[in-house]
Amino acid sequence: MDPVILRIDEPRELLAYVPHRLGFRPIESAVAVGLRGARARVGLVVRVDLDDLASPTHGPQLARTLAGHLGQDGATRVLLVTYTERDVGERLADRAAAHLAEACDVPVGPLDALLVTGGSYRCLACPPGCCPPGGRPLDDLRGTRVGAEMVLAGSVVADRREDVARIANANADARRSVARARRRWEAARLRAACRDEAAVAVWRSASLRAWREEVAEGAAPHSAVEGGPDGDEAASVDGSVDRTDAAGAAGGRTTLSRLGRIEAGLADRRVRDAVLVTLVPGTGLLPERSVRSPHPDPADDRLLGEAMARVADPSAGVPPPVTSRRHELVLEEVVAHGRRDAQAPALTLLGLLAWWRGDGARAGLLLERALEHDEAYRLAALLARALGAGLPPGWVRRVP
Repeated sequence: MDPVILRIDEPRELLAYVPHRLGFRPIESAVAVGLRGARARVGLVVRVDLDDLASPTHGPQLARTLAGHLGQDGATRVLLVTYTERDVGERLADRAAAHLAEACDVPVGPLDALLVTGGSYRCLACPPGCCPPGGRPLDDLRGTRVGAEMVLAGSVVADRREDVARIANANADARRSVARARRRWEAARLRAACRDEAAVAVWRSASLRAWREEVAEGAAPHSAVEGGPDGDEAASVDGSVDRTDAAGAAGGRTTLSRLGRIEAGLADRRVRDAVLVTLVPGTGLLPERSVRSPHPDPADDRLLGEAMARVADPSAGVPPPVTSRRHELVLEEVVAHGRRDAQAPALTLLGLLAWWRGDGARAGLLLERALEHDEAYRLAALLARALGAGLPPGWVRRVP
Protein backbone atom coordinates (compact mmCIF):
# COMPACT_ATOMS: atom_id res chain seq x y z
CA MET A 1 0.00 0.00 0.00
CA ASP A 2 1.02 3.63 -0.35
CA PRO A 3 3.05 5.09 2.50
CA VAL A 4 1.13 7.60 4.63
CA ILE A 5 1.98 10.21 7.23
CA LEU A 6 0.26 8.74 10.24
CA ARG A 7 0.13 9.63 13.89
CA ILE A 8 0.16 6.69 16.29
CA ASP A 9 -1.60 7.45 19.56
CA GLU A 10 -0.95 4.11 21.26
CA PRO A 11 0.87 0.82 20.58
CA ARG A 12 -2.23 -1.05 19.46
CA GLU A 13 -2.82 1.52 16.71
CA LEU A 14 0.66 0.83 15.39
CA LEU A 15 0.20 -2.94 15.66
CA ALA A 16 -2.97 -2.62 13.57
CA TYR A 17 -1.09 -0.54 11.01
CA VAL A 18 2.07 -2.61 10.51
CA PRO A 19 0.52 -5.47 8.43
CA HIS A 20 -1.17 -2.90 6.17
CA ARG A 21 2.10 -1.01 5.70
CA LEU A 22 3.96 -4.22 4.84
CA GLY A 23 1.10 -5.68 2.79
CA PHE A 24 1.28 -9.05 4.55
CA ARG A 25 1.07 -10.57 8.03
CA PRO A 26 4.60 -10.87 9.46
CA ILE A 27 5.76 -14.33 10.52
CA GLU A 28 8.92 -14.92 12.56
CA SER A 29 9.83 -11.31 11.87
CA ALA A 30 11.21 -8.21 13.51
CA VAL A 31 9.66 -4.96 12.28
CA ALA A 32 11.35 -1.68 13.17
CA VAL A 33 9.12 1.41 12.97
CA GLY A 34 10.64 4.88 13.01
CA LEU A 35 8.56 7.54 14.79
CA ARG A 36 9.27 11.17 13.99
CA GLY A 37 8.97 14.09 16.38
CA ALA A 38 6.81 14.73 19.40
CA ARG A 39 3.66 13.76 17.48
CA ALA A 40 5.06 10.26 16.82
CA ARG A 41 4.44 10.28 13.10
CA VAL A 42 5.29 7.01 11.38
CA GLY A 43 8.31 7.16 9.11
CA LEU A 44 10.45 4.31 7.82
CA VAL A 45 9.13 0.78 8.44
CA VAL A 46 11.61 -2.09 7.94
CA ARG A 47 11.04 -5.83 8.27
CA VAL A 48 13.82 -8.37 8.77
CA ASP A 49 13.84 -12.02 9.80
CA LEU A 50 13.77 -12.40 13.57
CA ASP A 51 16.58 -14.97 13.47
CA ASP A 52 18.82 -12.51 11.59
CA LEU A 53 18.39 -9.63 14.03
CA ALA A 54 18.73 -11.96 17.01
CA SER A 55 21.87 -13.64 15.66
CA PRO A 56 24.86 -13.20 18.00
CA THR A 57 27.22 -13.04 14.99
CA HIS A 58 25.63 -10.71 12.44
CA GLY A 59 22.65 -9.39 14.43
CA PRO A 60 24.55 -6.38 15.86
CA GLN A 61 25.75 -5.32 12.39
CA LEU A 62 22.24 -5.65 10.99
CA ALA A 63 20.95 -3.59 13.92
CA ARG A 64 23.49 -0.83 13.20
CA THR A 65 22.42 -0.79 9.55
CA LEU A 66 18.77 -0.48 10.55
CA ALA A 67 19.57 2.25 13.07
CA GLY A 68 21.46 4.19 10.40
CA HIS A 69 18.52 4.10 8.00
CA LEU A 70 16.05 5.04 10.74
CA GLY A 71 18.24 7.95 11.80
CA GLN A 72 18.59 9.23 8.24
CA ASP A 73 14.80 9.08 7.93
CA GLY A 74 14.44 11.45 10.89
CA ALA A 75 13.31 8.99 13.55
CA THR A 76 13.45 10.29 17.10
CA ARG A 77 12.08 7.09 18.60
CA VAL A 78 11.88 3.50 17.41
CA LEU A 79 9.34 0.81 18.12
CA LEU A 80 10.34 -2.79 17.45
CA VAL A 81 7.56 -5.33 16.94
CA THR A 82 8.64 -8.98 17.02
CA TYR A 83 6.39 -11.74 15.69
CA THR A 84 6.99 -15.36 16.63
CA GLU A 85 5.15 -18.59 17.46
CA ARG A 86 8.16 -20.64 18.53
CA ASP A 87 9.02 -21.73 22.05
CA VAL A 88 12.37 -19.95 21.78
CA GLY A 89 10.72 -16.91 20.19
CA GLU A 90 10.66 -14.72 23.29
CA ARG A 91 14.35 -15.33 23.91
CA LEU A 92 15.11 -14.40 20.30
CA ALA A 93 12.90 -11.31 20.57
CA ASP A 94 14.75 -10.17 23.69
CA ARG A 95 18.09 -10.60 21.95
CA ALA A 96 16.90 -8.79 18.81
CA ALA A 97 15.58 -5.91 20.91
CA ALA A 98 18.87 -5.67 22.81
CA HIS A 99 20.84 -5.46 19.55
CA LEU A 100 18.62 -2.74 18.11
CA ALA A 101 18.41 -0.78 21.37
CA GLU A 102 22.20 -0.60 21.57
CA ALA A 103 22.49 0.39 17.91
CA CYS A 104 19.79 3.10 18.18
CA ASP A 105 21.08 4.64 21.39
CA VAL A 106 23.16 7.37 19.73
CA PRO A 107 21.74 8.01 16.22
CA VAL A 108 18.04 7.73 17.11
CA GLY A 109 17.13 7.48 20.77
CA PRO A 110 14.93 5.25 22.92
CA LEU A 111 13.55 1.93 21.73
CA ASP A 112 10.26 0.34 22.77
CA ALA A 113 9.64 -3.31 21.97
CA LEU A 114 6.47 -5.37 21.62
CA LEU A 115 6.07 -9.12 21.29
CA VAL A 116 3.24 -10.65 19.22
CA THR A 117 2.75 -14.36 19.85
CA GLY A 118 0.03 -16.89 20.57
CA GLY A 119 -2.81 -14.61 19.52
CA SER A 120 -1.78 -11.84 21.92
CA TYR A 121 0.63 -8.95 22.23
CA ARG A 122 2.53 -7.37 25.09
CA CYS A 123 5.58 -5.29 25.91
CA LEU A 124 8.84 -7.19 25.95
CA ALA A 125 9.92 -5.39 29.14
CA CYS A 126 6.77 -4.50 31.03
CA PRO A 127 6.85 -2.07 33.93
CA PRO A 128 4.59 -3.12 36.80
CA GLY A 129 0.92 -2.97 35.88
CA CYS A 130 1.58 -2.48 32.15
CA CYS A 131 0.33 -5.64 30.47
CA PRO A 132 -2.02 -8.28 31.90
CA PRO A 133 -0.74 -11.85 32.37
CA GLY A 134 -0.65 -13.51 28.96
CA GLY A 135 -0.77 -10.17 27.16
CA ARG A 136 -3.65 -8.46 25.38
CA PRO A 137 -5.69 -10.28 22.69
CA LEU A 138 -4.93 -9.43 19.06
CA ASP A 139 -8.69 -9.27 18.45
CA ASP A 140 -8.56 -5.89 20.20
CA LEU A 141 -6.82 -4.49 17.11
CA ARG A 142 -9.94 -4.90 15.00
CA GLY A 143 -11.53 -1.95 16.72
CA THR A 144 -8.68 0.51 16.21
CA ARG A 145 -9.08 3.74 14.28
CA VAL A 146 -6.07 2.94 12.09
CA GLY A 147 -7.35 -0.53 11.23
CA ALA A 148 -10.74 0.87 10.22
CA GLU A 149 -9.15 3.60 8.09
CA MET A 150 -6.93 1.11 6.28
CA VAL A 151 -9.87 -1.19 5.47
CA LEU A 152 -12.01 1.72 4.28
CA ALA A 153 -9.12 2.83 2.08
CA GLY A 154 -9.19 -0.58 0.38
CA SER A 155 -6.03 -1.97 1.97
CA VAL A 156 -5.77 -5.76 1.76
CA VAL A 157 -3.30 -7.75 3.87
CA ALA A 158 -1.88 -10.95 2.39
CA ASP A 159 -1.47 -13.96 4.66
CA ARG A 160 2.12 -14.55 3.54
CA ARG A 161 4.94 -12.36 2.28
CA GLU A 162 5.18 -14.44 -0.91
CA ASP A 163 1.56 -13.66 -1.78
CA VAL A 164 2.30 -9.94 -2.07
CA ALA A 165 3.91 -10.44 -5.49
CA ARG A 166 2.09 -13.56 -6.67
CA ILE A 167 0.94 -13.40 -10.30
CA ALA A 168 -1.16 -16.35 -11.42
CA ASN A 169 -0.47 -17.92 -14.80
CA ALA A 170 -3.05 -17.44 -17.55
CA ASN A 171 -4.78 -20.45 -19.05
CA ALA A 172 -2.84 -22.67 -21.44
CA ASP A 173 -4.69 -21.65 -24.62
CA ALA A 174 -4.08 -17.96 -23.99
CA ARG A 175 -0.41 -18.57 -23.23
CA ARG A 176 0.02 -20.49 -26.48
CA SER A 177 -1.56 -17.64 -28.44
CA VAL A 178 0.74 -15.11 -26.82
CA ALA A 179 3.75 -17.35 -27.45
CA ARG A 180 2.93 -17.53 -31.17
CA ALA A 181 2.64 -13.76 -31.38
CA ARG A 182 5.86 -13.30 -29.44
CA ARG A 183 7.81 -15.68 -31.71
CA ARG A 184 6.55 -13.91 -34.83
CA TRP A 185 7.49 -10.52 -33.39
CA GLU A 186 10.95 -11.79 -32.42
CA ALA A 187 11.39 -13.11 -35.95
CA ALA A 188 10.32 -9.72 -37.31
CA ARG A 189 13.03 -8.11 -35.18
CA LEU A 190 15.66 -10.41 -36.64
CA ARG A 191 14.51 -9.73 -40.22
CA ALA A 192 14.53 -6.00 -39.55
CA ALA A 193 18.07 -6.20 -38.16
CA CYS A 194 19.18 -7.97 -41.36
CA ARG A 195 17.87 -5.06 -43.41
CA ASP A 196 19.01 -1.88 -41.65
CA GLU A 197 18.76 0.15 -38.47
CA ALA A 198 15.82 2.12 -39.83
CA ALA A 199 13.75 -1.09 -40.01
CA VAL A 200 14.67 -1.89 -36.40
CA ALA A 201 13.52 1.61 -35.40
CA VAL A 202 10.14 0.94 -37.03
CA TRP A 203 9.92 -2.37 -35.12
CA ARG A 204 10.68 -0.59 -31.87
CA SER A 205 8.04 2.04 -32.57
CA ALA A 206 5.47 -0.67 -33.26
CA SER A 207 6.40 -2.45 -30.03
CA LEU A 208 5.93 0.76 -28.05
CA ARG A 209 2.59 1.38 -29.78
CA ALA A 210 1.41 -2.09 -28.70
CA TRP A 211 2.15 -1.07 -25.12
CA ARG A 212 0.35 2.26 -25.49
CA GLU A 213 -2.71 0.59 -26.99
CA GLU A 214 -2.86 -2.08 -24.32
CA VAL A 215 -2.66 0.48 -21.52
CA ALA A 216 -5.25 2.67 -23.22
CA GLU A 217 -7.73 -0.21 -23.31
CA GLY A 218 -7.64 -0.47 -19.54
CA ALA A 219 -5.80 -3.76 -19.20
CA ALA A 220 -8.90 -5.89 -18.78
CA PRO A 221 -8.19 -9.63 -18.37
CA HIS A 222 -7.70 -11.19 -21.79
CA SER A 223 -7.52 -14.93 -21.30
CA ALA A 224 -10.70 -15.46 -23.35
CA VAL A 225 -9.92 -12.89 -26.07
CA GLU A 226 -8.49 -14.22 -29.29
CA GLY A 227 -8.89 -13.16 -32.89
CA GLY A 228 -8.07 -16.35 -34.76
CA PRO A 229 -6.21 -19.64 -34.62
CA ASP A 230 -2.82 -17.99 -34.84
CA GLY A 231 -3.50 -14.42 -33.77
CA ASP A 232 -2.23 -11.60 -35.99
CA GLU A 233 0.61 -11.32 -38.42
CA ALA A 234 3.37 -9.20 -36.92
CA ALA A 235 5.35 -8.51 -40.06
CA SER A 236 4.92 -8.54 -43.81
CA VAL A 237 6.06 -11.45 -45.95
CA ASP A 238 9.30 -9.76 -46.99
CA GLY A 239 10.28 -9.30 -43.37
CA SER A 240 9.57 -5.58 -43.04
CA VAL A 241 7.48 -4.41 -40.13
CA ASP A 242 3.80 -3.90 -40.96
CA ARG A 243 3.69 -0.08 -41.23
CA THR A 244 -0.09 0.03 -40.97
CA ASP A 245 0.23 -1.55 -37.53
CA ALA A 246 3.12 0.76 -36.64
CA ALA A 247 0.84 3.69 -37.41
CA GLY A 248 -1.69 2.36 -34.94
CA ALA A 249 -4.52 0.98 -37.08
CA ALA A 250 -6.51 -1.71 -35.32
CA GLY A 251 -6.50 -4.10 -38.26
CA GLY A 252 -8.35 -6.79 -36.30
CA ARG A 253 -5.48 -7.26 -33.89
CA THR A 254 -6.25 -8.96 -30.62
CA THR A 255 -5.17 -8.20 -27.09
CA LEU A 256 -3.30 -11.49 -26.90
CA SER A 257 -1.19 -10.67 -29.94
CA ARG A 258 -0.36 -7.29 -28.44
CA LEU A 259 0.82 -9.01 -25.27
CA GLY A 260 3.14 -11.14 -27.39
CA ARG A 261 4.56 -8.05 -29.08
CA ILE A 262 4.99 -6.27 -25.75
CA GLU A 263 6.82 -9.27 -24.28
CA ALA A 264 9.16 -9.42 -27.27
CA GLY A 265 9.59 -5.64 -27.30
CA LEU A 266 10.59 -5.45 -23.64
CA ALA A 267 13.59 -7.66 -24.40
CA ASP A 268 14.98 -4.70 -26.40
CA ARG A 269 16.58 -2.24 -23.98
CA ARG A 270 15.52 0.87 -25.89
CA VAL A 271 11.91 -0.31 -26.00
CA ARG A 272 12.02 -1.17 -22.31
CA ASP A 273 13.42 2.27 -21.46
CA ALA A 274 10.74 3.93 -23.59
CA VAL A 275 8.05 1.93 -21.79
CA LEU A 276 9.63 2.96 -18.48
CA VAL A 277 9.37 6.64 -19.47
CA THR A 278 5.67 6.22 -20.30
CA LEU A 279 5.18 5.48 -16.58
CA VAL A 280 6.34 9.00 -15.69
CA PRO A 281 3.78 11.82 -15.93
CA GLY A 282 4.46 14.75 -18.22
CA THR A 283 6.78 12.99 -20.67
CA GLY A 284 4.45 13.37 -23.67
CA LEU A 285 5.83 11.81 -26.84
CA LEU A 286 9.39 11.51 -25.53
CA PRO A 287 9.13 7.68 -25.48
CA GLU A 288 8.18 7.67 -29.17
CA ARG A 289 11.02 10.03 -30.08
CA SER A 290 13.50 7.90 -28.16
CA VAL A 291 12.84 4.81 -30.31
CA ARG A 292 12.04 6.48 -33.65
CA SER A 293 15.62 7.18 -34.70
CA PRO A 294 18.06 4.37 -35.49
CA HIS A 295 20.57 5.80 -33.00
CA PRO A 296 19.99 7.47 -29.61
CA ASP A 297 19.75 11.28 -29.75
CA PRO A 298 21.86 13.04 -27.06
CA ALA A 299 19.07 15.58 -26.45
CA ASP A 300 16.53 12.80 -25.94
CA ASP A 301 18.96 10.96 -23.67
CA ARG A 302 19.14 14.06 -21.48
CA LEU A 303 15.33 14.25 -21.36
CA LEU A 304 15.16 10.55 -20.51
CA GLY A 305 17.50 11.21 -17.61
CA GLU A 306 15.28 14.06 -16.44
CA ALA A 307 12.24 11.79 -16.62
CA MET A 308 13.97 9.19 -14.46
CA ALA A 309 14.91 11.92 -11.98
CA ARG A 310 11.19 12.41 -11.36
CA VAL A 311 11.17 8.88 -9.96
CA ALA A 312 14.44 8.75 -8.03
CA ASP A 313 15.79 12.27 -7.40
CA PRO A 314 14.58 14.03 -4.22
CA SER A 315 15.03 17.43 -5.90
CA ALA A 316 12.56 16.56 -8.66
CA GLY A 317 10.68 13.51 -7.40
CA VAL A 318 6.93 13.17 -7.92
CA PRO A 319 4.53 10.48 -6.68
CA PRO A 320 3.38 7.84 -9.18
CA PRO A 321 0.30 8.93 -11.15
CA VAL A 322 -3.10 7.27 -10.76
CA THR A 323 -2.57 5.68 -14.18
CA SER A 324 0.25 3.56 -12.78
CA ARG A 325 -2.27 0.89 -11.77
CA ARG A 326 -3.15 0.38 -15.46
CA HIS A 327 0.55 0.03 -16.23
CA GLU A 328 0.87 -2.58 -13.50
CA LEU A 329 -2.09 -4.55 -14.82
CA VAL A 330 -0.59 -4.76 -18.32
CA LEU A 331 2.81 -5.83 -16.97
CA GLU A 332 1.15 -8.45 -14.77
CA GLU A 333 -0.67 -9.78 -17.84
CA VAL A 334 2.64 -10.00 -19.72
CA VAL A 335 4.09 -12.07 -16.86
CA ALA A 336 0.95 -14.21 -16.59
CA HIS A 337 0.88 -15.00 -20.33
CA GLY A 338 4.60 -15.00 -21.12
CA ARG A 339 7.41 -17.49 -20.95
CA ARG A 340 7.99 -18.98 -17.55
CA ASP A 341 11.26 -17.94 -15.91
CA ALA A 342 12.01 -15.38 -18.64
CA GLN A 343 10.19 -12.27 -17.43
CA ALA A 344 13.01 -10.14 -16.03
CA PRO A 345 11.99 -6.97 -17.97
CA ALA A 346 8.31 -6.98 -16.95
CA LEU A 347 9.07 -8.02 -13.36
CA THR A 348 11.70 -5.27 -13.07
CA LEU A 349 9.25 -2.60 -14.24
CA LEU A 350 6.67 -3.95 -11.80
CA GLY A 351 9.29 -3.77 -9.06
CA LEU A 352 10.08 -0.17 -10.03
CA LEU A 353 6.40 0.80 -9.81
CA ALA A 354 6.06 -0.87 -6.41
CA TRP A 355 9.20 0.88 -5.10
CA TRP A 356 8.01 4.22 -6.53
CA ARG A 357 4.79 4.08 -4.53
CA GLY A 358 6.63 2.93 -1.39
CA ASP A 359 5.64 -0.75 -1.35
CA GLY A 360 9.05 -2.15 -0.47
CA ALA A 361 7.81 -5.66 0.31
CA ARG A 362 6.29 -6.16 -3.14
CA ALA A 363 9.19 -4.41 -4.86
CA GLY A 364 11.73 -6.66 -3.17
CA LEU A 365 9.92 -9.84 -4.10
CA LEU A 366 9.42 -8.77 -7.73
CA LEU A 367 13.07 -7.82 -8.10
CA GLU A 368 14.14 -11.10 -6.51
CA ARG A 369 12.07 -12.93 -9.14
CA ALA A 370 13.51 -10.78 -11.93
CA LEU A 371 17.06 -11.68 -10.89
CA GLU A 372 16.12 -15.34 -10.59
CA HIS A 373 14.98 -15.15 -14.23
CA ASP A 374 18.14 -13.26 -15.28
CA GLU A 375 20.83 -12.77 -12.65
CA ALA A 376 22.68 -10.32 -14.94
CA TYR A 377 19.69 -8.03 -15.52
CA ARG A 378 21.30 -4.70 -14.67
CA LEU A 379 18.25 -2.54 -13.98
CA ALA A 380 16.85 -5.13 -11.55
CA ALA A 381 20.20 -5.34 -9.77
CA LEU A 382 20.43 -1.53 -9.45
CA LEU A 383 16.91 -1.27 -8.04
CA ALA A 384 17.52 -4.19 -5.68
CA ARG A 385 20.63 -2.44 -4.33
CA ALA A 386 18.69 0.79 -3.80
CA LEU A 387 15.98 -1.13 -1.98
CA GLY A 388 18.51 -3.05 0.10
CA ALA A 389 20.12 0.23 1.13
CA GLY A 390 16.75 1.50 2.35
CA LEU A 391 16.69 4.27 -0.29
CA PRO A 392 13.14 5.63 -0.70
CA PRO A 393 11.88 7.01 -4.05
CA GLY A 394 12.52 10.67 -4.78
CA TRP A 395 9.12 12.07 -3.83
CA VAL A 396 9.40 10.57 -0.31
CA ARG A 397 12.72 12.43 0.16
CA ARG A 398 11.54 15.50 -1.77
CA VAL A 399 13.51 18.64 -0.93
CA PRO A 400 11.03 21.40 0.03
